[in-house]
Amino acid sequence: MTEPIPAGLGVVHEHGRSVRVTWHGRPLARYVYVPWEAQLESPRPYVHPLWTLDGRPVSLYRPHDHVWHKGISLALSNVGTENFWGGPTYLRAEGGYAQLPNNGTQAHEAFDEVGVADGVVTIAQRLRWVTEAGASVLTERRRITFDADPDSGAWRLGFTSTVDNVSGVPIPFGSPTTEGRPDAGYSGLFWRGPRSFSGGGVLTPDRAGADDLNGTVAPWMAFTGRHDGDGTHSTLLFVNRPGPVEWFVRSEVFAVVCPAPFFSAVHTLPAGGTLEFAHDVWVADGALDAAACEQLAKREPPA
Repeated sequence: MTEPIPAGLGVVHEHGRSVRVTWHGRPLARYVYVPWEAQLESPRPYVHPLWTLDGRPVSLYRPHDHVWHKGISLALSNVGTENFWGGPTYLRAEGGYAQLPNNGTQAHEAFDEVGVADGVVTIAQRLRWVTEAGASVLTERRRITFDADPDSGAWRLGFTSTVDNVSGVPIPFGSPTTEGRPDAGYSGLFWRGPRSFSGGGVLTPDRAGADDLNGTVAPWMAFTGRHDGDGTHSTLLFVNRPGPVEWFVRSEVFAVVCPAPFFSAVHTLPAGGTLEFAHDVWVADGALDAAACEQLAKREPPA
């Protein structure tokens, strides 16, 4: 007798390594929560691979030009003088980029929930951010959800995070731009797209473009790329909650999008203080226009 294919969203927990999310039995996303990469890459949980509902890949892992880019991850480049992004750190005091012994780790501590109910996969996790020297500087409560809207040809990754400063001292959160490098404000929830997405189109509520939209302030940003083989399009729509944020985006050389709250201004988190992140990422088959993006962006996240 043939085993039945599970309907809708499913979840498989590979204990001690990852959580796999499926759609009608096919892979949709993998959340690796205990990574195995080198310290230089600032080990942290990430979502890769990601596929559309029709099964097209929309993420990239360890590209040779930036091996610390991994699908979608929360990657912070300048946490004081610590680096939770990977690779070299851009610091004014170093005169630019320098490879330092400061590549920190986002270490998994425990899950409070891993499961699926009412059409939503939920991963609730606790993490500890540890410097390369071994000091705990931040603790985090993270919630990731997956839900699908097949009528729109799209599914959503919801990401919320509460980060507490446990270092005992204030921590400035910045970016290479706040350290003096123009137009390089990357630090936040970061996506690296497939090689074939290079040269893709970028949308905000009132503009269409590409690299020229880097540094734009908007409530959402969408990236549409093409796939090798059949030449079809897919779109990723990134929504910042509760409102507009500055965006880091690249298209011409490679495809990346990052809602970047520390793009052009340092935010200092006092000892004992809390920092919050809240984003939706819609993954859609096809090339979405601004009106379709706006409709998806307005949808409330799962309760």
